[in-house]
Amino acid sequence: MNAPDERPDPAPAGPVDRLRRLAPGLRSRPAAAGEGPDGLEALRARVADLEEEVGELRRLNLRLAELTDVVQELLLPLASSDPARAQEVLDRYSAELGR
Repeated sequence: MNAPDERPDPAPAGPVDRLRRLAPGLRSRPAAAGEGPDGLEALRARVADLEEEVGELRRLNLRLAELTDVVQELLLPLASSDPARAQEVLDRYSAELGR
């Protein structure tokens, strides 16, 4: 129980309050990064870089899917003992590499 001249116990701290105590300057950093013309341009440049990276990742994922298809096409004829079909797939893939 509190004495008459003491303040009541504060409510239990929630996760947001805990984060504010642990990292008081964290909230101001992202806002400062976008403030002013230089900050806005820096953010635009960063977004452009990220979009370029995403495009590169998409191209790599497409290439990986193509390689997976080739491996699958190779494994099935080899498993069925069809070397002519396996050679056909290899020849087609080699031709695609020379695009």
